[in-house]
Amino acid sequence: MITMRRLIGFCLVWLLLSGGVAMAQGGGRQQIESAKIGLITNRLNLTSDQAPGFWSVYNEYDDKRSDIRRKIRQLNGGQNLTDEKALSNIKEINELKQQLANLDEEYSKKFLKVISPKQLNELYNTERTFSKMLLEQLKN
Repeated sequence: MITMRRLIGFCLVWLLLSGGVAMAQGGGRQQIESAKIGLITNRLNLTSDQAPGFWSVYNEYDDKRSDIRRKIRQLNGGQNLTDEKALSNIKEINELKQQLANLDEEYSKKFLKVISPKQLNELYNTERTFSKMLLEQLKN
């Protein structure tokens, strides 16, 4: 059941995201990040005690995860590769995916020091929801 607060929060984030995608195409990535922060904040219902610790851990986690994902994208972008280079890239991509899994495990423990297991589960669900919303906006 969706509460009025969640519905309003979702609508606000959707509006920010709608404008954010247009701005991102012109360099306004900050607006997309603001929409993501707004959605996470709304969905996790962080207390004033939890918020500072959560955002500190989350920002560190997100930066590390983004770095690994960027490396994976770079390796996937190769064209006209020799078989040896393609195999090397595949091996490196698999190692990077393992690093992502290890990062998730490491940061789950850090998150659980500041938020509840239900909130952590909601964080993962919210990130998936945000990605789907962003992709949908990009399609339109």
